Amino acid sequence: MKRLLLLLLLSSTLTAQTLDQRIDRALPALLETYRTFHTNPELSTQEAKASALLAQQLRTLGYEVTERVGKYLEPNTTSYGVVALLRNGNGPVVLVRSDMDALPVTEQTGLPFASTNAGVMHACGHDLHMTTLIGTAKMLAETKSQWRGTVMLIGQPAEEIVRGAEAMLRDGLYERFPRPDYSLALHDVPVIEAGKIGYVPGYIMAASDSINITVRGVGGHGAAPHTTKDPVVLASETVLALQTIVSRERNPLDPVVLTVGMIQGGTKRNIIPDEVKLYATLRTFKPDVRQRFLDSIERVAKGVAMTAGVSSERAPIVELVQGESVAPTWNDPALTERLATTLRAALGEGNVAQLDPMMVSEDFGRFALDRKIPSSLLFLGAGDAAQIAAGTQPGLHSSKWAPVAEPALRTGIKAMTSMVTELLKK
Repeated sequence: MKRLLLLLLLSSTLTAQTLDQRIDRALPALLETYRTFHTNPELSTQEAKASALLAQQLRTLGYEVTERVGKYLEPNTTSYGVVALLRNGNGPVVLVRSDMDALPVTEQTGLPFASTNAGVMHACGHDLHMTTLIGTAKMLAETKSQWRGTVMLIGQPAEEIVRGAEAMLRDGLYERFPRPDYSLALHDVPVIEAGKIGYVPGYIMAASDSINITVRGVGGHGAAPHTTKDPVVLASETVLALQTIVSRERNPLDPVVLTVGMIQGGTKRNIIPDEVKLYATLRTFKPDVRQRFLDSIERVAKGVAMTAGVSSERAPIVELVQGESVAPTWNDPALTERLATTLRAALGEGNVAQLDPMMVSEDFGRFALDRKIPSSLLFLGAGDAAQIAAGTQPGLHSSKWAPVAEPALRTGIKAMTSMVTELLKK
């Protein structure tokens, strides 16, 4: 009898716990999991360890877990996508996504749990995202009396090369598993301090296109440039000329970013090469602006070569890289405003703010099937308040980016748990 009373008392105590208390209890183990993810980063399409750890943690929490979901177009490439389901009666299906891959960056944070994989780093916070997903999964499993429906957790591979979401859909994600009524995600940002959440109704992230330009000339001796058509000079002129598209052909009300991030060419200082390669990224929101800029890039590159007297046979080759383009990320306005109201109640008015869209890109929006499924991605503050104020806060993709894991992790778990519970409330 005493044992029964003790069990009933323990059950009552657990039921009465607040979400904050539950997170407090789980946080030490979650921070250890976060450090494990951070120490062992893996590049896109190589997320074997991360996906296995994520799957193991979710199984322990009682979720139905399926691994290696996804099909890439490239042969002999494994998709390490993870799908975890927690069914709790009749109700909506809510998809919650975390990305898993890291970046080819050599870490310089000085953290005691820094990357042990040389030249690879979680410089975009996907380690924080995975840990937040696990924490959210735990909270939802412990509070099943407060919601009805199905939670569908996604561990997405290859976000950094915008191929993972499409690979999972190609593998019958919504045929093999329930089609969601809503899809949600968080992404850490350094521009707002840890403990806060940012939201953006409508466009939140830009479309992204990767463009390769091969500038072709006629090589020769560095001491006799007059006998050549120097592609190094032509490439330099092309980089500058491309910026006039942004400054002189763009409506000032249409955001556009065109960046040449890499130039390759030449073998020796006194040899003029035959060609130089430019690698560019284009970020836009509107489809018509996107297409106009893609057309203009080719026109400008060929125009520079023609002005220099390069023959049509040696005109630049402009290539839109297949598989690396992604549409802008769109947040359903009604859903996003509803979630913002929920977050203000959960986190406090001062910890939730509407932000401006960013020109970074994501493939999370593909889970929404071209806006057929209401979807919302929110920004999880992970910056250091003092560094933000001083202007010294490292950004995403920096070798020195280190999220303030606590309270960012606590905030992310509370925010996502509150949002899912709102959408699945009885």
